[in-house]
Amino acid sequence: MTFRSPFAIPRQLLTGTTSLASRSAINGRLRCNQRGLATVVPPVTQDATGSKGPTAMVFMNMGGPSTTDEVEDFLSRLFADGDLIPLGRLQSYLGPLIARRRTSKIQKQYADIGGGSPIRKWSEYQCAEMCKLLDKMSPETAPHKPYVAFRYAAPLTETMYEQLFADGFGKGKGGRAVAFTQYPQYSCSTTGSSLNELWKWRNRLEGKRANGGSEPAGTIQWSVIDRWPSHSGLVEAFAQNIEAQLKTYPEEKRDEVVLLFSAHSLPMSVVNRGDPYPAEVAATVHAVMQRLKFKNPYRLCWQSQVGPSAWLGAQTSDTVQEYVKRGQTDLILVPIAFTSDHIETLYELDQEVIHEANNPGVKRAESLNGNPVFIQALADIAHDHLQKGELCSRQMTLRCQGCTSERCLGQKKFFAGQEQASMVI
Repeated sequence: MTFRSPFAIPRQLLTGTTSLASRSAINGRLRCNQRGLATVVPPVTQDATGSKGPTAMVFMNMGGPSTTDEVEDFLSRLFADGDLIPLGRLQSYLGPLIARRRTSKIQKQYADIGGGSPIRKWSEYQCAEMCKLLDKMSPETAPHKPYVAFRYAAPLTETMYEQLFADGFGKGKGGRAVAFTQYPQYSCSTTGSSLNELWKWRNRLEGKRANGGSEPAGTIQWSVIDRWPSHSGLVEAFAQNIEAQLKTYPEEKRDEVVLLFSAHSLPMSVVNRGDPYPAEVAATVHAVMQRLKFKNPYRLCWQSQVGPSAWLGAQTSDTVQEYVKRGQTDLILVPIAFTSDHIETLYELDQEVIHEANNPGVKRAESLNGNPVFIQALADIAHDHLQKGELCSRQMTLRCQGCTSERCLGQKKFFAGQEQASMVI
């Protein structure tokens, strides 16, 4: 399989490499407007109008190389992340080696989907459009300034943090920032890894809390939207995309089309540790099917299993092949854990799974991308978070049952805040 999931080490990755060219921080933060053109967003200062504003809204995701030249650096960062791909004491040696060996094959895959991942374009667009809505919905916390922090690709977390400083947040000026995960379903391997990275750079750039729990003066005040698997707006956006694809089948066959919800898989070692991801993905699927009134048969399957160890299944590719063999050739693939198109949808699902099925009845529901229902959902989630004044969800204060990571413990205590830190266990 190809590189497609934050959880998986595709077979190609175990034999190829990529380069994600490091980009220097620029003075003007670029955002994409509706036509996909870059526009410069002016700096925000702490004396701006709004009793609780301005507010930085930071979208967190794994990211993807925008060009084929960025693939090797992207893979190098990915394989250096022990939260995502634990390689033990040899991580610093094996990670770059695997990345170099995988680059050429992964570069070809990105070339096949247009020369790079569209995830940055969509993330910047979604965040900017959400902030426009928030300015109207929550004027007391306005202006809302959009940022993107990717784990393995530009713009990296440290670049985003330096941009916050340049725009008037922190460095003695204070200000509020919301880390908004773009993984709707929480996993320690994705949202957890991104928060670990944010916590690391926050400590490096702004200083650690004192033993008494006090903050250095004028630091950025962070809160976290750490999961939203069954939000009604997210569910509605998925449901509408499924309904649109169902309409492409003859009316008399629509209720017989099988819906295959597909999400990136996890090694069973992570699942057995107590990671909440499988349950939260299942919660999203159930909520979507409730909205669709359970009119169609459906299954949840998982992408990107690699290597000899046990992974969460059944696998999406195997499921499609098996159903087609049995004569069920009307299938709709629904990428249920992704908020925009990237390598897993455009290459793995479209160019591998659907191509190999070799049947016109096997299709894919549109990704969320610029869907206005989805963007309104993002604004509703953020607005609710700002109104409640919460630092994180109660779920985030509970570590996985088998977690032994001191870094995870420290990160959760930080984002939970002084009042809730004692609840982190």
